[in-house]
Amino acid sequence: MKDRPKSSVYVPPHQRLRSVITVPPATTTNGSSTSDRENHALDSNAKPKCNSSRISSSPYSYPKQPQQPQEKINFQFSNSFSSNQQNIKQHYVQQRSSSRYSQRPSSLQCRAVIDEASEEGSNGELREFEPSACPAWSATTSDNVDQWRWKFSVLLRDKDKQELISREKKDRHDFEQIAVLANKMGLYSHSYVKVVVFSKIPLPNYRFDLDEKRPQREVAIDISLQRRVDAYLGEYLSHKPRSTDALPNTSFSRSSSSGSIATDEGLFEQPEPPTVSNSFMERIIRRRNFQLLDHQISWQESPDGRKMLEFRRSLPAYKQRDSLITAISQNQVIIVSGETGCGKTTQIPQFILESEIESGRGALCNIICTQPRRISAMSVSERVSAERGEKLGESVGYKVRLEGMKGRDTRLLFCTTGILLRRLLVDKSLRGITHVIVDEIHERGMNEDFLLIVLKELLPHRPELKLILMSATLDAELFSSYFGGAPAVQIPGFTYPVQTHYLEDILEMTGYRLTPYNQFDDYGQEKMWKMNKQALGRRKSQIATFVENALSAADFKDYSAETQESLSCWNPDSMGFNLIESLLCNICENERHGAVLVFMTGWDDISSLKEKLQTHPALGDSAKVLLLACHGSMTSSEQRLIFEKAEDGVRKIVLATNIAETSITIDDVVFVVDCGKAKETSYDALNNTPCLLPSWISKVSALQRRGRAGRLQPGECYHLYPRCVYDAFAEYQLPEILRTPLQSLCLQIKSLKLGSISEFLSRALQSPEILAVQNAVEYLKVIGALDENESLTVLGRYLTMLPMQPKLGKMLILGAILNCLDPVLTIVAGLSVRDPFLTPMDKKDLAEAAKAQFSHDYSDHLALVRAYEGWKDAEKDFAGYDYCWRNFLSVQSMKAIDALRREFYSLLKDTELVDDNPSTSNAWSYQEYIVRAVICYGLYPGICSVVHNGKSFSLKTMEDGQVHLCSNSVNAREPRIPYPWLVFNEKIKVNSVFLRDSTAISDSVLLLFGGNILKGETDGHLKMMGGYLDFFMKPAVAEMYVSLKKELDEFIQFKLSNPRMDVHTYHDLLSALCFLVSEDHCDGRFTFGKQNQRPTGAPIMTNMPTLSSRTESGPGGDNSKSRLQTLVTRAGHAAPTYKVKQLANNQFRATVEFNGMQIMGRLCHNKKSAEKDAAAEALECIMGGTQTGHEDIKRMPELLKKSKKCHH
Repeated sequence: MKDRPKSSVYVPPHQRLRSVITVPPATTTNGSSTSDRENHALDSNAKPKCNSSRISSSPYSYPKQPQQPQEKINFQFSNSFSSNQQNIKQHYVQQRSSSRYSQRPSSLQCRAVIDEASEEGSNGELREFEPSACPAWSATTSDNVDQWRWKFSVLLRDKDKQELISREKKDRHDFEQIAVLANKMGLYSHSYVKVVVFSKIPLPNYRFDLDEKRPQREVAIDISLQRRVDAYLGEYLSHKPRSTDALPNTSFSRSSSSGSIATDEGLFEQPEPPTVSNSFMERIIRRRNFQLLDHQISWQESPDGRKMLEFRRSLPAYKQRDSLITAISQNQVIIVSGETGCGKTTQIPQFILESEIESGRGALCNIICTQPRRISAMSVSERVSAERGEKLGESVGYKVRLEGMKGRDTRLLFCTTGILLRRLLVDKSLRGITHVIVDEIHERGMNEDFLLIVLKELLPHRPELKLILMSATLDAELFSSYFGGAPAVQIPGFTYPVQTHYLEDILEMTGYRLTPYNQFDDYGQEKMWKMNKQALGRRKSQIATFVENALSAADFKDYSAETQESLSCWNPDSMGFNLIESLLCNICENERHGAVLVFMTGWDDISSLKEKLQTHPALGDSAKVLLLACHGSMTSSEQRLIFEKAEDGVRKIVLATNIAETSITIDDVVFVVDCGKAKETSYDALNNTPCLLPSWISKVSALQRRGRAGRLQPGECYHLYPRCVYDAFAEYQLPEILRTPLQSLCLQIKSLKLGSISEFLSRALQSPEILAVQNAVEYLKVIGALDENESLTVLGRYLTMLPMQPKLGKMLILGAILNCLDPVLTIVAGLSVRDPFLTPMDKKDLAEAAKAQFSHDYSDHLALVRAYEGWKDAEKDFAGYDYCWRNFLSVQSMKAIDALRREFYSLLKDTELVDDNPSTSNAWSYQEYIVRAVICYGLYPGICSVVHNGKSFSLKTMEDGQVHLCSNSVNAREPRIPYPWLVFNEKIKVNSVFLRDSTAISDSVLLLFGGNILKGETDGHLKMMGGYLDFFMKPAVAEMYVSLKKELDEFIQFKLSNPRMDVHTYHDLLSALCFLVSEDHCDGRFTFGKQNQRPTGAPIMTNMPTLSSRTESGPGGDNSKSRLQTLVTRAGHAAPTYKVKQLANNQFRATVEFNGMQIMGRLCHNKKSAEKDAAAEALECIMGGTQTGHEDIKRMPELLKKSKKCHH
């Protein structure tokens, strides 16, 4: 296999911050090296009196410019990457003042330190680099720190060096003092296991190049399996076309069927009009304009219409109707800031539509109004159509994912932002669209920020297109300057007075007392870590640290001693289930009638609190209280229930996330309970790890929540945090583009042909950090969506057609190619919705037992497939609800999976990878090992090793080191996983890094269906992920893997370029793959610290299983030791001798010596077994993996001679 350029290997984030090059020493004739002589004082081995720290020439380095021919660079990066290298470094230097890392001192301070260290230098050379300049080390900490001051000065002066690494015990002992010095000198520091590092750039939490326990894999497969696979591969290669010219060169098309993506999204399709005269078209348009005007006048003059018009005129927005219409007509972009209750969301789109109809342009008017959430798009469209006296789908419609309602004459369409972005994929100019309204722009979602960049680029090319940005609360000046000074229109709001109560007021008013013991929230799912976070004495969380200063400076002297004591016990990490329950009881018993809206952080909080309230004697009485939930994962029909009024005498309580903050109005809400938190994703670009944790909301969000209580009548708002905490809130929320991974966004940028990704994102309202962009680009290169020039590959173009994460799209595509589509459809759909497996708080054991029946193959993904298939069978008998109830499954998630499967299948048909015959696409759907391979193909590089330690196992990833499985994973309950690797869907950092949705895979699956394979330094050595994954095997086995991988990649490429290509000609290749992945029993082993010093051509001794057992009887005796002794002695040699070593983990490994050879066996649990295993290994080495017989005894001298020659 031709090695892919090394710039294509997976590059960890911290590598992308490095600028030092790796230059192995150039050896001279006397055996010394030039670099050793030049840097003698800095080499850990150059002088015994010097500390064994070194200035790094790590494999993470990359060149800033082309190097001399004799200099060998370990990793080379693409030009596009290298060009951003200095920008990345400068970015971090500029950001250090606000970084969570150490502060950089002033340039004068750094200069003074360097000058002090180099005052005796001359001609621009540092005297410190000479051996005589290295002072002797002292045993004291202060002397050690002084020596490090000198080293740091040298490092800061050397532009080509980036970091210092030390493995000295005294440096680890004095790390805290040395780190303080490094901080003062503007350097970063980190202590790893047995290693301390000091660097000019930020350091990650884990460095695999410094991990002595990084797992390396010795791969072993049965010799008969290898021969069988080689036979199939040889047969395939003998019939393979010599060139790709033999295949039809059909160009890639985005869609060739009538059900195209644009049609599926349904955004004002503009079919090519028939060839007719202009006068005829003008008559049609005039007639349609007249119909629209006639209907509008008729409605406004009807009794119901006059009544509705009277209501609309009472809204503040209507009072500025004329000024808004004038501003829109005179400017291409306007910004509308309207306070809660002003009516901007429902009225401004109507103003535009009515004005266009009155002006005779109604038939040509097409308005799109985007909403951040599907429930907003649906509810607003229903409200607007009702105000126009129409049925939904006439002149007003909506389109969200999986559903929509619009007709041929729809002029005003409400949709989610993602739907409009999908439209831009097939129509960059938005042909036929006259107005685009982007609502709730203050939320700064990633799609909204991306849309603004695209629209800003589009506006000069579409001068007739109008853009209206709307928000309840928004930094108008920021948006105005972004669009070249666009005018802003302020609409005063109208809300009824809302009485505000903060935590101190609630405690004083209700008499509720907080103690250290009544603030523990009971959770179902992920209960343990949530409970541990609230435990006394735990390390302070970000939530608690944020408010620490505000609480210490607060003055509660106007409140009673009991309230002050309660506030001193307040736990900011607690959601306050007990307090909410008490407060709701107080409202139900003592306050006037009206609905209650409770803002929570997520589904776990909503479901757990709902279960708690249902067990309460009063709040759980369905005759008096109606408990409802509102969450984005719920079905549309369930979400609509929150708008229905409760019966007389029944109090409605709605538990919701921040989905209820804006755009939707629950008419009968009088009371709002605000927890003050929202679940927000943050992204650690340096460690390439997303974090999903509750965080404090902004002041703007708090005002929005408060405003929900006063929309239609006076209300009350209860903030479950003190006033001083509210005062400490940020004014606005951090934009999503600055706190989430950017892979999908970068793919969208390339699909729209918007040029360089980093350059395009630099034009954002607030551009993301450079490293986050580089992480996303490198990921897309690793999965094959982008080439080295950041251009879309054939696979990348397919991925742009699929509205899902790139990794899930990749999985879906291979499932279609390998004809195992049905289970893969279920997996991809299941990973796109909320986890269907429920874990009720009081039935956790039963729920886990129910899930366990679907999982007996170490895979969360395959368990999901079985659960869905069981649900589909139950649905045929109208027993779907009963099936879900018995198996603790979410009905809405199952229905969502079913709907997404249909949508994804339709999109695949558009690509022509599948046809209308389902049986063709599912020929291998029941081959579990093929499905595992497809899962690996999609989820790579989400890979972790599984290393067993006695009765447990440990997991490691490339970027995080030690990780854990989420508690609801089927693999988390397994004491042993008989596979060496897990692929996972996502990782999330809570306290530690947890992996979600994992599947165990074999070595063969990873090597063939993972990423690019590179050949190592020796025969039989293969590498993946930039050297993080090392595989050692027999050279012939390595060549087999390399050849198979090359042919598989070519096959996939040909199929993607020619989707109608018949795969029958690849039968032998696919058979070879199937045999290898199905018969690989993971007989290899993990090793640690393996050195790659064997000369090229030397065989790697691996533990290859024979056709027979390693200890079964043979012609020379009753076990392997006896057989080996018989064979060796009959050949005229001395009997074998054994050396057994007991290892630290109470395991034994034996080495057998005979005929000048030493052969090592595998780890065993006792000494006797270790000796037998070493003998069995020797027999395999001699016999080549075949069964010994009497003829072999006669040929023993010849075999031993041959084996000895190979061994040496």
